[in-house]
Amino acid sequence: MKRTSLTLQQVKTEAGKFAIMLLGTFILAFAYYHINFQNHLSEGGFVGLALLGKYATGLSPAIGMLLLDIPVMILAWFIKGWKFMIQALLGVAAFSLFYDGFERYSTLVIPFHGNLWIPAVLSGVITGVGAGMVLRFGGATGGDDILAVLISRWKGWKLGTVFFVSDAFVLGLSLFFLPVKETLYTILAVWIASKVITYMVSFPARRTVTTSAVKLPVSTAAKVVSGASQRAPVARGVSH
Repeated sequence: MKRTSLTLQQVKTEAGKFAIMLLGTFILAFAYYHINFQNHLSEGGFVGLALLGKYATGLSPAIGMLLLDIPVMILAWFIKGWKFMIQALLGVAAFSLFYDGFERYSTLVIPFHGNLWIPAVLSGVITGVGAGMVLRFGGATGGDDILAVLISRWKGWKLGTVFFVSDAFVLGLSLFFLPVKETLYTILAVWIASKVITYMVSFPARRTVTTSAVKLPVSTAAKVVSGASQRAPVARGVSH
């Protein structure tokens, strides 16, 4: 019975994580289509590289994305294991479906009539929240997300910093093909998003410990344990 209860709890935990990841991909796809695309902001990451490939060689962005994503996903499989890979694939699939749905069926238009600083700020905040939700719970929305996670853990850099550096590099290359104004405002958007992502993934989760069958916040539990240790001797063989 104890094993069954633990399994059910794990299922609930994983289902909750997956639901949050789905919400994050929905928010991200919404912002990319209704704010970035509709207001002519550029793209960073693998999407931006795929667009550059189209401008330079005429290669379809869909094919370009596959050529970029597949090697990174194979690398992630070997380095992070199958669980990370499955979560990443689910995030990529959900983002693609949501974006395609907005592109096909959404009638919502959010124009800012050339005031690009407004969509840049909105895009930075909203995409940062969406991406942060996905990444915090082990998912990804593309090969560039996976690569950023791997580089962040390898080098010890903040995840948002990795995103900003990679996006800024791609957007710098975009200046050869795309309007300067839109590209610079997109750099502002990805800078804001990088700060939001760093906050989202590094913000400490509220943890609880159980003492006397009562769940307490970690800080409160620590005081209880500390007080108890001052009042009672420590038994031999028990480590703290």
